[in-house]
Amino acid sequence: EVQLVESGGGLVQAGGSLRLSCAASGFTSNDYVIGWFRQAPGKEREGVSYISSRDGSTYYRSTVKGRFTISSDNAKSTVHLQMNSLSPEDTALYYCAATYGSGKYVGEYNYWGRGTQVTVSS
Repeated sequence: EVQLVESGGGLVQAGGSLRLSCAASGFTSNDYVIGWFRQAPGKEREGVSYISSRDGSTYYRSTVKGRFTISSDNAKSTVHLQMNSLSPEDTALYYCAATYGSGKYVGEYNYWGRGTQVTVSS
């Protein structure tokens, strides 16, 4: 069974940086996608970024493009999300998730971590 464990969340001032990590295990195929999602109080969960194990292709939502960078280590077992120039609007519970599908839609993700809290003060 696929297991995902997030880490790296915390409290940071506006303009600061955080690096989130997602440790993954249990994949039965080498063709999968790992994505980062976030949910702020009173808002729906939204996709932030994802990366494909097949070709390394990545996606970013427009509001984080240029500030966030998703990457994986050589073993493709850990995915990182480097977050720079953080603002209070980035405050949310961040989740790591995985799917054997395209990764374009939240409904495709079958496996989820417990989440890590990111709080950005103004």
